[in-house]
Amino acid sequence: MNTPSLQKSIFGAALALAAFGTLAHSYKLGEIDIGHPYARPTREGQTVGGGYLELANKGAADRLVSASSPAAGAVEIHTMSMEGDVMKMRQVDAIELATGQTVELKPGGYHLMLMGLKAPLKAGDKLPLTLKFEKAGEVVVTINVEEPKPRADAAAAHKH
Repeated sequence: MNTPSLQKSIFGAALALAAFGTLAHSYKLGEIDIGHPYARPTREGQTVGGGYLELANKGAADRLVSASSPAAGAVEIHTMSMEGDVMKMRQVDAIELATGQTVELKPGGYHLMLMGLKAPLKAGDKLPLTLKFEKAGEVVVTINVEEPKPRADAAAAHKH
């Protein structure tokens, strides 16, 4: 039986699935899955921002060798590490992706530096980003500019 309430339920479910798909945005290039590319908002006058995503390689070994975006003068691949009490950030030539390996580009580790931003990044912005892999080739993904989520330990500290 095809009732109006059934039609509304089906329509609501379809909208929910569509919304979930936009939140979970991911891409595929050959056997490489690219998950949730995002950046944080920047302040007025700030010309550098960070880009983050997850790379899961389900195929033969490959390497992320470069990235570019029309929103920035250059995009560099960086790593961040602690050496004693000093945080060091360095540009790297590539990120190795061994067979079966997942690499998360995140604050405090590997990340993309968006250098020479043409405009501040604002929450809700969407930026094109081209990723180039040594073997798989190139893919254009969309970076969503998102506010940081509150940390669980910070939220707990405010509940006295």
